[in-house]
Amino acid sequence: MQLLITGGTGFIGSRLAFHCHEKGNSVVVLGQTNNPTELENARWLQSKGVRVVDVSVTDRGNLEKHLKGTDLVFHLAAAQHEANIQNQRFWDINVSGTQNMLEASVSSGVKRFIHGSTIGVYGSALEGAIHEGSKLSPDNIYGITKAEAEKVVLRFKEKLPVVILRISETYGPGDRRLLKLFRAIKKRVFFVIGNGENLHHPIYIDDLIGAFLVAARSEKVLGKTYVLSGNEAVTTQQMVNTIAQVLECSLPKWRVPLMPFLMVAAVMETVLKPLGIQPPLHRRRMDFFRKSFFFKQDLMRSELGYSPTVTFENGARQTSNWYRERGDL
Repeated sequence: MQLLITGGTGFIGSRLAFHCHEKGNSVVVLGQTNNPTELENARWLQSKGVRVVDVSVTDRGNLEKHLKGTDLVFHLAAAQHEANIQNQRFWDINVSGTQNMLEASVSSGVKRFIHGSTIGVYGSALEGAIHEGSKLSPDNIYGITKAEAEKVVLRFKEKLPVVILRISETYGPGDRRLLKLFRAIKKRVFFVIGNGENLHHPIYIDDLIGAFLVAARSEKVLGKTYVLSGNEAVTTQQMVNTIAQVLECSLPKWRVPLMPFLMVAAVMETVLKPLGIQPPLHRRRMDFFRKSFFFKQDLMRSELGYSPTVTFENGARQTSNWYRERGDL
């Protein structure tokens, strides 16, 4: 097949592009190189023979040219949590950019459009297990614009076969987001803020890619939305204990209360953001210790037909090995 992946210089997009290329597909990556990580991913893909094009989804005039002959689009491009950017940037990329990709895909005769969304559309913790029908309540500009983008995608389902995949926290080889956590635990400078009982339901990158590929083939998933989460849900305390075990180190036994950190973060945001200064501590950083997500997997397993297999322990070990091989630990 001929595939096009937007946001292909990010963690998920680059790993998906490499996997599809290795399976013999013709892959074009649309992705920018706005930071060292994206530049490294772009160079890595190019070294493997993947074509990488520096085009933004906001550049409507250039999209059809690169979509010509494309069978399948994985749309992963998004503005996420970049520092010091205006809210309009999120609307331009996440909503208008998605609209641009959909319109260009229809014009170019694309056969299927897989839209990468996020569990961020649910906002903060909800009571009980979350599922595809749970109320959406995004609590930041990223989640708000991703929820709006989903509406745009569904408006095109009569013109173009579409699937929406809400992606949980993703980790594994290629991920730099968790590197700070691994490093802090290894140096024994990490400590739990709060009670450590909030839940995470992360998905290992190979499991995520497997679900993506099933969604690209199945006919019964068209026009529908699925949450993709991993093999098991773990508390913050279980997560950090597992990472410490993999790294063969111990954790400090003491904890600190959450509320003082939230108050300091709120003050820093109020004072520093109007000055154009990124706060060293902000409330979003506290989400790791306070937001709680546990997902029902009925539709993912029965209707989408995919079951994740990688436990967090095995996934953390593979991630740790990748960090070590690179000299990051």
